[in-house]
Amino acid sequence: MQKKREHWNSKIGFILAASGSAIGLGNIWKFPYIAGENGGAAFIIIYLVCIAIIGLPVLIGEVLLGRTTQRNPVGAFKKLSNSKFWAVIGSLGVIAGFIILSFYGVVAGWSFGYIFEAINGSFYDFNQIESASNHFTQLTSNVTWIVGFLALFIGITMFIVYAGVQKGIERASKIMMPLLLVILIALMIKGLSLQGAEKGLAFLLEPNWGNVTGETILLALGHAFFTLSLGMGAMMTYGSYMTEKDSIPASALQIVFLDTIIALIAGIAIFTAVFATGQDPSGGPGLIFHTLPIVFTKMTGGYIFSILFFLLLSIAALTSAISLLEVVIAYFVDEKDWKRHKAVITFGIITFLVGVPSALSFNVMSDMTIFGLNFFDLADYLASNILLPVGGLFISIFIAWVWGFDKVLIELKKGSEKLFDNSPWVINYWKVFIKYFAPVLIFLVLLSKLGLLEIILNFF
Repeated sequence: MQKKREHWNSKIGFILAASGSAIGLGNIWKFPYIAGENGGAAFIIIYLVCIAIIGLPVLIGEVLLGRTTQRNPVGAFKKLSNSKFWAVIGSLGVIAGFIILSFYGVVAGWSFGYIFEAINGSFYDFNQIESASNHFTQLTSNVTWIVGFLALFIGITMFIVYAGVQKGIERASKIMMPLLLVILIALMIKGLSLQGAEKGLAFLLEPNWGNVTGETILLALGHAFFTLSLGMGAMMTYGSYMTEKDSIPASALQIVFLDTIIALIAGIAIFTAVFATGQDPSGGPGLIFHTLPIVFTKMTGGYIFSILFFLLLSIAALTSAISLLEVVIAYFVDEKDWKRHKAVITFGIITFLVGVPSALSFNVMSDMTIFGLNFFDLADYLASNILLPVGGLFISIFIAWVWGFDKVLIELKKGSEKLFDNSPWVINYWKVFIKYFAPVLIFLVLLSKLGLLEIILNFF
């Protein structure tokens, strides 16, 4: 007898949980920075086009695979193909989710730790970026600090996933996502109120087509794919908890909207403050952990806003981490008939243990390298540059060329009858992009990530 599967309690529960999966650390610092450095509004326009031709179609497809089969990534491909090859492709998503969570938890632990740094008023000991940078280095060199906050972050993630889909993931998402949005809007309003904020707006929102190159388009393509948590099985797993009454295209569009608008609000909040206080908008973790602590000391109410910002960052990290762990848990619950509680405890602990070498890459294991990369960078490279684009590539190929569009469209129309009756062009749009554009463009992203695209172009 097949055991009853958990489902979302409401449509908004799925949208908030899926949006939380998509909205992570990268939305808060990476998207705004690469937008500003690559043409501002020009990059944003290119990015939105990329979302339309690759992100949204693959997102719809991945959620559809989950809802149709009511299974995790491995089970979904097994059920629809009865092929070991496609089951292996599904397993890439499970492996990717596991690896990403192991090193993602390290960076998320930093943001948790910086909530306490902000509460303690540590930022007011810094008068220049070098001192803030040195303080960050001291903290990450402290094994107890970095491993301790990794454990705290993984522990909270486990606690939420342990409670189940409705009582854990959905309930937490309904609390954390509105809170995240409220904090972001408060930070944006504060940033806009600062003298000199217009420089930050210009950095992010003024179109500068002179900064747009072929590399810019590849960046936009890559970010459009990665920002929506595609290729790692998270959206497929979340889709498996949907019912046939829910419209997948409408839900996917709402997820894309939330993901993009939150990235833009975060960009406005950060860069208005950075430029208004005369700081350098350097990218990556340096912006968050080196520059922003100085920014907060130079603004009125900076103490409160520093706490709010790192709370925001931690929530964004947590909503993504929940989905990553759930991919692994769903596999063992569905395919191995494990109890959820056993799976969460077992693989939560294993994820933490695998994450420890990534944490130690910043201190006692910093000189240990494999293929020239420390453990943290190797895990990041393997998941981000290989597993995710390969997973996304084969998902689009499977939907377009293996599953069969007659079967696909029957499933896609469920819950969306009015949409397809009133706008039949939607089917053609999705069919063309998932069949032709998505596989080719994801393949280009994969070649670019592996450093092969430039070699190939130079050859010709």
